[in-house]
Amino acid sequence: MGGIPHDSYEPKSGGEKWLYRRLPIVGLAYDTLMLPTPKNLNWMWIWGIVLTFCLALQIITGVVLAMHYTPHVDYAFASVEHIMRNVNGGHFLRYLHQNGASLFFVAVYAHIFRGLYYGSYKSPREITWIIGMLIYLLMMGTAFMGYVLPWGQMSFWGATVITGLFGAIPFIGEAIQTWLLGGPAVDNATLNRFFSLHYLLPFVIAALVAVHIWAFHTTGNNNPTGVEVRRTSKAEAEKDTVPFWPYFVIKDLFGLAVILAVFFAVVGFMPNFLGHPDNYIEANALATPAHIVPEWYFLPFYAILRAFTDEVWAVQFVGFITGGLIDAKFFGVLAMFGSIAVMALAPWLDTSSVRSGRYRPMFKWWFWIFVVNFFVLMWVGAMPAEEPYNTVSLIASTYWFAYFLVILPLLGVIEKPLAQPETIEEDFVSHYPAKTGGAQSAATPAE
Repeated sequence: MGGIPHDSYEPKSGGEKWLYRRLPIVGLAYDTLMLPTPKNLNWMWIWGIVLTFCLALQIITGVVLAMHYTPHVDYAFASVEHIMRNVNGGHFLRYLHQNGASLFFVAVYAHIFRGLYYGSYKSPREITWIIGMLIYLLMMGTAFMGYVLPWGQMSFWGATVITGLFGAIPFIGEAIQTWLLGGPAVDNATLNRFFSLHYLLPFVIAALVAVHIWAFHTTGNNNPTGVEVRRTSKAEAEKDTVPFWPYFVIKDLFGLAVILAVFFAVVGFMPNFLGHPDNYIEANALATPAHIVPEWYFLPFYAILRAFTDEVWAVQFVGFITGGLIDAKFFGVLAMFGSIAVMALAPWLDTSSVRSGRYRPMFKWWFWIFVVNFFVLMWVGAMPAEEPYNTVSLIASTYWFAYFLVILPLLGVIEKPLAQPETIEEDFVSHYPAKTGGAQSAATPAE
């Protein structure tokens, strides 16, 4: 599929021509800013700039914090206290970094749910979706290793529990766990490994983000209708699109400003609201916390991990046919990683020919149940591993897998979609009949 027809960058001055022949970076920036963008994008498309801001914030604050942090079990906790108390602006930097991770995951979950609702994973954007899932996995790994660095009680015991999961893998689990920890238990080698990877992975994420942006610049942006921009001629493409600059840049910056107002209010007035008080107690291998809880953004998958106990018939059945090779612990690990894998496979599991959920009446119901189910999993993940939470987490985990493996494939067969607009222009005019072009095209639909 070719790109959307538009005016290409043409260097004018002698300096521009000289640079363009040697390094066409100005042309790349121009093509990015002037990218023809569907003019009916709604407010759910602002999360890209929020994610970009969060990545830059985490890298900048992380580099400065690393200058004052000591990755050693005897000094890590004290070095964090030193940052908080003695480094100029250190408490502010640390709270920015700490809460920046939460904003990062708020934005990425909103970004993912938007993609799931509007079918942004469908052809020709499957590679864009897969790259996004890889970024998400690296974010989770980076955040987990970063949570260990303060070397508080929840840091230490969280690392002990999560790395212990790898030991559940038959035959090779113990070797993988020892390699990951750098020894038989969470200790100084573990902290050094995690610090090194926590520092490195954000730059890998940044590289993947560049590929992610390149991918959707190649295929073009999806939009709320799911209808593609007309590419037969530049004139027709211009009826469906407006340049990314200034229309959507200004809109995105406004959305970012509103979100940052809330973010800085949290950083300034309630910076530890999403944290755990036990992490202000130095790590002690001889004192286990009453309830080990990961950060909030891991809770849905932590709930899925814990949902499959020895009492669950599916675990018993799989254990029987594998001769006990897959026990409840390993089954839980497979379910946790499988829950992300089925989401990554959404482009092939969704059999509907209609891209956008806006025109799929049955899909809407199942999708919003799925969103509620996500928050239910988040809630039970923070609860003790006892009834009735075990049953709730099992039901919610079952629905997660059923949504991708059963509901999406069946809906493509049985659902009767609503009529879609023929073009993006038709959809835009139906929302704003008096605003048919020019500068007024930057307006966006309410949905």
